[in-house]
Amino acid sequence: MNIRIITRYLSYFLVTEGLFLLPSLFVSIIYGENDVILPFLFSIISCMAAGLLLHFFSRKSKAILRIRESFAIAGIGWIAISLFGALPFWISGEIPSYIDACFETVSGFTTTGASILTDVEAMSKGLLFWRSFTHWLGGMGVLVFLLGMVKLKQGTGFTLHLLRAESPGPQVEKLLPRTRDTARVIYLLYIGLSVLNLVFLLAGKMPLLEAMCTMFGAAGTGGFGVKNDSMASYSTYLQAVTTVFMALFGVNFSIYFLFLIHNYKNPTKQTELI
Repeated sequence: MNIRIITRYLSYFLVTEGLFLLPSLFVSIIYGENDVILPFLFSIISCMAAGLLLHFFSRKSKAILRIRESFAIAGIGWIAISLFGALPFWISGEIPSYIDACFETVSGFTTTGASILTDVEAMSKGLLFWRSFTHWLGGMGVLVFLLGMVKLKQGTGFTLHLLRAESPGPQVEKLLPRTRDTARVIYLLYIGLSVLNLVFLLAGKMPLLEAMCTMFGAAGTGGFGVKNDSMASYSTYLQAVTTVFMALFGVNFSIYFLFLIHNYKNPTKQTELI
């Protein structure tokens, strides 16, 4: 087992999570939630510092990535970002128990949708945004983002193993010659469908923040919402839009790619659509 290469990728995980915490910080600043701004800042600095420290110790690692390292990176990586992702909830005091904060964060990243909260509406806007955003990140995966959007050092080995270890679905293959391009296409499809969902929600006159959080929950198919009654108080139109997009997000994104390149024969043979 190549521990250094695992550590290097874990450093990418943590630095990326620090960047993903920034939108939630901005939401807190916009809404003037002073009690939440400092917890977000501390969490961001913690993620960045831990990531840079791990990168420093793994900078001389040999670029050998095998399938067991890939699964270790995916497994340990999600544990690490869950532990750090729970910090804003815990430090702010809105979830006093760190164990409960970890439960909420893990539920978000794994798109499980279980919650320890009894009054969601009492939570600050910034934390509500982060709570729902974990669903969106978990729906496709931070590692897929890294493979598609970040140019990792050449020669890191069999990156397709990483894609298979991270991506949901019964079958994950290269859609394009390079794994990085495959991951990028999958994530861009995910982003595109997310934006389309957001447009439909806004067309139903849902407030922007609520629409974004609802879209995050639908994309991850976990169902985190911003209301205590979930979607019950929204219009029939908004409920229908959310239902349809949750079904669309549940389909393997490789199938959408095949439709886009007009390969209609293979998608219709997929058991997910039958």
